[in-house]
Amino acid sequence: MVQEHSGSLVHGGKTLYGIPVGMLMLEARFPRIPGDNGNGYTWPFPVLFRIVRGASPDLVVRRLDSTEWLRPFVDAAKELERDGARLITTGCGFLVLFQRQLQEQLTVPILTSSLLQVPWVAAMLPPGRAVGVLTVEGKSLTERHLRAAGIPPELPVFVQGLEDAGGYFTEQILGDHLELDVERCGLEHERAARMLVERHPEVGAIVLECTNMPPYAHRIQAASGLPVYDLTTMVGWAASGVLRRPFQGHM
Repeated sequence: MVQEHSGSLVHGGKTLYGIPVGMLMLEARFPRIPGDNGNGYTWPFPVLFRIVRGASPDLVVRRLDSTEWLRPFVDAAKELERDGARLITTGCGFLVLFQRQLQEQLTVPILTSSLLQVPWVAAMLPPGRAVGVLTVEGKSLTERHLRAAGIPPELPVFVQGLEDAGGYFTEQILGDHLELDVERCGLEHERAARMLVERHPEVGAIVLECTNMPPYAHRIQAASGLPVYDLTTMVGWAASGVLRRPFQGHM
């Protein structure tokens, strides 16, 4: 990391300062409540947002083609880097397909998906316990996404899609609707969590793929009784490494 200052002398060269995290946003209109990656109140530190025009939720989840869409995401990520972001993340877990390519193009860390947490979470679980994943659409989350997230084939991961819990949340997000019944979404997340643990009782922790799911993480935890991890836990951990502060206390 470049040292920004030495003593009383500070150095310039950028337009913006003090923004540790850059966020690659999909172009969407659905409501983004606190907890959603696109709501500024979600984050305890400044975030610089960059919209990738034309990259809709439906496209990224269901029809992402790296040959056509990689370049717009690379260009947007490089803009965030030039503007001073020390860490970059994205607005959809399905963008994990671009993890390696974006890493190769940047000089700052990038976290494309909360799915990158799956191996970390699995490593801390007791023997015989596995990671469960809640995703906006189970049928669209493939082995290709899991391998891109660094999840080895031998690591058991159980996936539950929100479309099986009613489908309202999935339709509102992927259909990019202007209204969102938050309580209805919460009930669907609770139902999906219960379905996951009933079908797979060996699940010992849950990772939320979708960046629009963190508003319901506390309800998922209450319904399942399990630890729940999402984009906010991952980015919070990563940001702590670029925002180190002196320890306070007494001996």
